[in-house]
Amino acid sequence: MEKNKLLRMDNVGIVVDSLDDAIAFFEEIGLNFEGRSIIEGEWAGRVTGLGSQRVEIAMMATPDGHSRLELSRFLTPPAKSDHRTAPVNALGYLRVMFTVEDIDEMVARLIKHGAQLVGEIVQYEDSYRLCYIRGPEGLLIGLAEQLDNQ
Repeated sequence: MEKNKLLRMDNVGIVVDSLDDAIAFFEEIGLNFEGRSIIEGEWAGRVTGLGSQRVEIAMMATPDGHSRLELSRFLTPPAKSDHRTAPVNALGYLRVMFTVEDIDEMVARLIKHGAQLVGEIVQYEDSYRLCYIRGPEGLLIGLAEQLDNQ
């Protein structure tokens, strides 16, 4: 019997306190804002297991249109735990990684939006320059610049 095949990954979800700050930050990275809406109703609570819920979401897409972030702000019930200050070796989902043209320029722009460099920008062999930053609300973001000599 043939296995069903995976078709695609639709999005990665990130829970935030401020949708406006998160949207502005991810737009600065280069994602495109697609829209904002309220998700509520019995069906939504059945999906998440939270029962009655009301969530405001914003969808952000990469320039190529293949990847999306779903930013969520829970109105009810309120967020229960906080992973934003977890160290980079904490269990669970860690970060989202973006490839950028000029990592130094991108980091400088994001610092103006309140981002902080976690460690430093380092070069991996002749392939990439990489770093982690903490964006709004401490979200951990990876940045990579592919080097031309590949």
